[in-house]
Amino acid sequence: MGQPVSDIVIVGGGTAGWLAACLIAARADPKARQPITVTLIESPDVATIGVGEGTWPTMRRTLQRIGISETEFLLACDASFKQGSRFVGWRDGGADDAYLHPFGPPIDGDPRDVVSAWRDLAGLDRFADTVTAQAQACARDLAPRARAMPDYTGALNYAYHLDAGKLAALLMRHATERLGVRHVRDHVVTVEARADGDIAAVATRDHGAIDGDLFLDCTGHAALLIGQHYGVGLIDRGGELFNDAALAVQVPVARDSAIASQTNATAHAAGWIWDIGLPTRRGVGCVYSSAHMSDAEARMTLDAYLRRSAPDTAIDQLSIRQLRFRSAHRETFWHRNCLAIGQAAGFLEPLEASAIVMIELSLEALLDGFPATRAVLPIHAARFNTLFRYRWDRIVEFLKLHYVLSVRDDPYWRDHRNAASIPPRLADLLALWQHQPPSRADLFAAEEVFPAASYLYVLYGMGFPAPPDGVISSDTRAQATAALRQVSQRGRALAASLPTNRAYLDALRAHHAKLETAA
Repeated sequence: MGQPVSDIVIVGGGTAGWLAACLIAARADPKARQPITVTLIESPDVATIGVGEGTWPTMRRTLQRIGISETEFLLACDASFKQGSRFVGWRDGGADDAYLHPFGPPIDGDPRDVVSAWRDLAGLDRFADTVTAQAQACARDLAPRARAMPDYTGALNYAYHLDAGKLAALLMRHATERLGVRHVRDHVVTVEARADGDIAAVATRDHGAIDGDLFLDCTGHAALLIGQHYGVGLIDRGGELFNDAALAVQVPVARDSAIASQTNATAHAAGWIWDIGLPTRRGVGCVYSSAHMSDAEARMTLDAYLRRSAPDTAIDQLSIRQLRFRSAHRETFWHRNCLAIGQAAGFLEPLEASAIVMIELSLEALLDGFPATRAVLPIHAARFNTLFRYRWDRIVEFLKLHYVLSVRDDPYWRDHRNAASIPPRLADLLALWQHQPPSRADLFAAEEVFPAASYLYVLYGMGFPAPPDGVISSDTRAQATAALRQVSQRGRALAASLPTNRAYLDALRAHHAKLETAA
């Protein structure tokens, strides 16, 4: 039947490496004829990059599968709840220029009827504010769940904001102490190849050669296996997504300060600023295009934002990190017996927090169709590469959508509207959406990274005109109109039953401290 794929070697730690180790080990069948072993090699010479991170709701299922309780995760990772993203100043930069992309879907109904009902009943009210009660919860800084609810369930769809360094540390402890993952702290010096071109082993400085059947490259931008060894090239997406630099800073907060329910993304002349609220600090970063703004100008932009949003903070005493990145992804992600996960596979600018969800989706695709033998690796690789090229293309299009609808007059924003920088498929969709709203017909994959609902929120949040009623009718118009009238009532009910993020997380920490004292 061929040589089984049983020895998995992960090169690189961080979020990508340790998520891979935990998920593979947790889902491996210990009763299999030849059980899977997982070895993670992490160089002590390479520091991981940890800034405030945003996730997608998929993280809840991931943590459940790994076997980490929600309480343990929230406490260990200084985490808070995320219910979407709020965009400020992206359309025209005016005083009233803001909209929400929440995780909760709009009211039920055909998108044509939902948009028509909003157009006819809501007047000038923002789309998200009208079609989902989650907008009201976010405006009030509410948690998406009550503490009495079972882990990973909520009254509203949610993900997390977290400290990426603390997440990697939690996953490492869980993998090594509970899931049996072998952790090798060593530096990979060479890659040993088989006669057929597959990787036979990676040679380490102090532990010698570590062989395996399948190697996961989680070495970040270094791409030690997929890039340096195999020479798989990158496809540059910088012609569509211009940002290539960021200044990141951690801002302390008062113990009783409100914790935002969403990532706040504020546009500026040549990019945007992220603002992520955690229980003990805010993670803030100025993302920009070096072709449109100098580092010094970016620093002034960040300082101005901090003076407005954190007036009591001594800005000169904060430690600001300079980050450089390139929006690009591999030509192929799975080559022979090497699969790139995380930044080794690619990275796009941090808008809409697609980095961690792509790690999760890559691992899910690997495990749901795990290769039984080495002989079928090429088949699995071809399927994986087709799927993930589709996914990277769709993410590029969705991120670009945020820019092409702007009417800001800065050179950066004008360049984003240049037809030459707009993906052809997105240009076609924008022409189509003048006559009908985004729907599943436009995003037909079984599991889109960004579903049609996400496009609706961004499209109409950015002021794209609602299309007129078409010549083909549907049967959900009355249903959509009735549901729209109930959104405000649902929002009031949530406000009465859910705690604020700060109240929820403070109570959680207090209860945990009480249990530790009693023990």
